[in-house]
Amino acid sequence: MSEPALSSIRGIGPARLKAFHEAGIDTVRDLLACLPREYRDLSDIRPLASLSAGDEAAVRVRVAGGVNLRRAGKLTVVKTRVADESESMAAVWYNQPWLKETLVPGRELLLYGKVEARFGELQLVSPAFESGEGLKPVYRALPGIPPKTLVQAIQSALALQDGQWDEPLPESLRRRHGLCERNYAILNAHRPISREALAAARRRLAFEELLLFQVGLWLLRGQKREGVVIDAPDALGDEYWRTLPFTPTNAQRRVLREVLADLRAPHPMARLVQGDVGCGKTAIAFAAMYAAVKRGWQCALMAPTEILAAQHYETARALLEPLGVTCGLLTGSLTPKNRRLAHEAIASGAWQAVIGTHALITESVQYQKLGLVITDEQHRFGVRQRTLLSGKGDSPNVLVMSATPIPRTLSLILYGDLDISIVDELPPGRTPVKTNIVPEAKRQAMYGFLREEVKKGRQVYVVCPLIEESEAMDATPAEAIYENLRTRDLAGLRVALVHGRLKPADKDEILSDFHAGKIDVLVSTTVIEVGVNVPNASVMVIENAERFGLAQLHQLRGRVGRGAAVSYCFLMAEPNERLRLMTKTNDGFVIAQKDMELRGPGEILGQRQSGVMALGAGALMSDTELLKETHDAARQLLTSPESDEARAVIGLAQKALGERLRDVAMN
Repeated sequence: MSEPALSSIRGIGPARLKAFHEAGIDTVRDLLACLPREYRDLSDIRPLASLSAGDEAAVRVRVAGGVNLRRAGKLTVVKTRVADESESMAAVWYNQPWLKETLVPGRELLLYGKVEARFGELQLVSPAFESGEGLKPVYRALPGIPPKTLVQAIQSALALQDGQWDEPLPESLRRRHGLCERNYAILNAHRPISREALAAARRRLAFEELLLFQVGLWLLRGQKREGVVIDAPDALGDEYWRTLPFTPTNAQRRVLREVLADLRAPHPMARLVQGDVGCGKTAIAFAAMYAAVKRGWQCALMAPTEILAAQHYETARALLEPLGVTCGLLTGSLTPKNRRLAHEAIASGAWQAVIGTHALITESVQYQKLGLVITDEQHRFGVRQRTLLSGKGDSPNVLVMSATPIPRTLSLILYGDLDISIVDELPPGRTPVKTNIVPEAKRQAMYGFLREEVKKGRQVYVVCPLIEESEAMDATPAEAIYENLRTRDLAGLRVALVHGRLKPADKDEILSDFHAGKIDVLVSTTVIEVGVNVPNASVMVIENAERFGLAQLHQLRGRVGRGAAVSYCFLMAEPNERLRLMTKTNDGFVIAQKDMELRGPGEILGQRQSGVMALGAGALMSDTELLKETHDAARQLLTSPESDEARAVIGLAQKALGERLRDVAMN
């Protein structure tokens, strides 16, 4: 039976078809693979009096006052009061001016939203208007497709596909692990008949995805192809360490020995070096580059931003050029003439250590004798990008660095095609950052502290989640914070603003001035999350800290504490349990574990890996029991690859992970 076309669904015309296509949805099955990102329980109605800041809940209320409509820059704000039998509360909506006509005094409403503490009172912030009861699915936004249209299309698709899903998993495997069948899982993922049915559906879909992904990664590891062998004895590493102005930690020495052993092996290295902010991963990478170049090979290091690439380049010049290693920088902002000269230097081998951004993997770049590929901040690259860079040579060695701590269990899953080294020791002299939660009432006192720090010659970061007041989110934007600090609260200090929409040259100039001490206070978006090293900066202020994940807060906090002075991180928010963890520990792995439990791994990693968790299994990735169960199931299958069950699952994995596994055969 042929699958019905997406255009057969009512309400999907040419414009909608194009929008779905751009979102990667081309078939009815693709549409139903867009699982809800969350579920709202509309049967659990909470009294207003029971709510506190941070709660998300369904409330049945009436409009209890007049409606105020005002403009704040590009933002429109609609505000009223709602009440039930227990309490009244302010409710506010952004960029929905038409609600002024809807919010008639006395009207009964079913709302679902988050409660936040604002201006000395509790408010319902941008609550959704609901109807009905039970578990309501909420889908991620797709550009060009209104949420209501998406829901209607999915409901129509469910009717078209009802009972039509083939069961891909062998029945014996499903029975052994207690998995429901696929038709039941798809239906109850979108339209759950109960909490129990939803749990069974999500477990089934998550199990399938994690199993196929892990089988696929084991298959990739099974490709024992020959590659570049670099005869780099441990003595070369010792020789490099002796040239540095500091003594390496035992962890750095151990990890470098693991890397050099990989370089000497007959199969290409594929290793992840993971460690907390400031543990010295970059020194390990440069040591590996030194060893490779000493043995006649070329190296490439790819960073996610021009700022970080330029910083690595300057460090490489300082450390490697005195040792006879020629270094070059390739980024997208080079002039045509300089880009041509860079390409020539890479192709001829004149540049032995090439450092750059995504420009390193463009088609026109040819390497002379590429033996080692390093990618920094791996969570910002997809698997495909890493593969493209390694494809520039004849199976070169690949070293991946990440300063985003990831729980080891998750690392084994997401980086199953890599060996893992953890740099679990910080160099002496790193001062733990003192972290405090600062509520709005203590803001002015904090500004007084900032002035005192600047008087001592220190510098300050102020990080905001938004650039300007154009987004439907009630967070104070960087532009507003900058104007306020420059003209009022920190008037007289040298205050500057940097964000991702600036031209690269302008952004780099501001960051360079901050690094040189010409700026006292740098207001920024998360553009400074990686790749800015200013030892003189002693204070990090994070506005609307509740809007950041814990792992990201930890990354931002890592921008200070890089010098000898005591450093501070101030989280501007109302206190809650999640943020209190930041005040109790500086251990990135403890924080990452908690972040994964609270939010799942997708946001920890920043960019979803190609082919991973396409059906939303990430929602259950904090379930370590399920991770272990699927990991063990994959291992068990692959011990008997010729069995019918294993053949079926391997075929599914090859199909799910595409061309990279198409020609893989188990030996």
